Amino acid sequence: MTRARIYLDHAATTPILPAARDAMVAAFDGWANASSPHSEGRDAKAVLEAARRDIAASLDWDADVIFTSGSSEAIRMALMPAQQVFAGAAEHDAVFAVVKERGETDNILPVSPQGYIKSSAISAHARYAIQSVNSETGVQQNFAEIAQQVQHAGAIWVCDCSQSAGKIALPPADIIIISAHKLGGPPGVGALLTRDLALLTAVGGHEQGYRRGTENLPSIAGFAAALREPRDWMAKASQLRDWLDTELARMGAEIVSVDSNRLATIASYRMPGVSANSQLISFDSAGISVSAGSACSSGTLKTSHVLAAMGWPAKAAGEVIRVSIGPQTSRAELERFASVWSDISNRAKRA
Repeated sequence: MTRARIYLDHAATTPILPAARDAMVAAFDGWANASSPHSEGRDAKAVLEAARRDIAASLDWDADVIFTSGSSEAIRMALMPAQQVFAGAAEHDAVFAVVKERGETDNILPVSPQGYIKSSAISAHARYAIQSVNSETGVQQNFAEIAQQVQHAGAIWVCDCSQSAGKIALPPADIIIISAHKLGGPPGVGALLTRDLALLTAVGGHEQGYRRGTENLPSIAGFAAALREPRDWMAKASQLRDWLDTELARMGAEIVSVDSNRLATIASYRMPGVSANSQLISFDSAGISVSAGSACSSGTLKTSHVLAAMGWPAKAAGEVIRVSIGPQTSRAELERFASVWSDISNRAKRA
């Protein structure tokens, strides 16, 4: 009998929830443009605005919600209007693309070896891109400390919450980025949450004039439905992650940011002496999907800028893989992962 594959790469993309899929199918019947004034357009508009309200309510957000094609577009919308931008050294590549385009590659905030932003570096009247949770390490920033420093500096906090939205409470940031496919919704849709529309640049078109392009109504409906689903599995995820930490540490693994406050769904582990690429091949052959935290959009591997910013040597960083847990992840699946980890590690030691 063929063993079922085990998916432990939810931080990259998590499977679409059944409720989200059903909402998308229903929304395909509302094929009209939500900006059209006729009856069909008004019906589509009603679905769009209901989804907007549902997303705000699900996230306990009491300000504006602007739909986008995903977090990368939302990041650009949030950062490009600023007079000056600073970014954390462990931010997503989409943030660094904007920083580079703006010619501000020197405006990088350092992180500690534990993965935390040094909030004392927040001192200018500028826009600061500081994520809530890192996608490679799971490290959760100190929201209260950052908010206090931002307020003291008279700055604006742009927070990428792609990994944390729907799992933990949103931070007290001025602009928040979320992405549907990280929380059980479809890929290709996200949102920019802002407390003040004046922080954005009006370009005409849709979304109150702040985005061009017809809204992807079926995906937005799926997005809202995914967020309406209960998140009561996070306590179980914490127990599973803690068990895996203990088990792999017993086998000689190095746990990335073990003493930091980490989101329960993300953990990274170093297998000394075995490259991440070799590990990925071995796990995939064994029917287990994981990732290297340094995987880029092309599917190749490069040196992790996150681990480098935390002071990891290149060789050690190149031996780290990421495990990310989803709603359906079971203890049996993690036990199977740990067994394969042991096999790979032992083979390397014998070699």
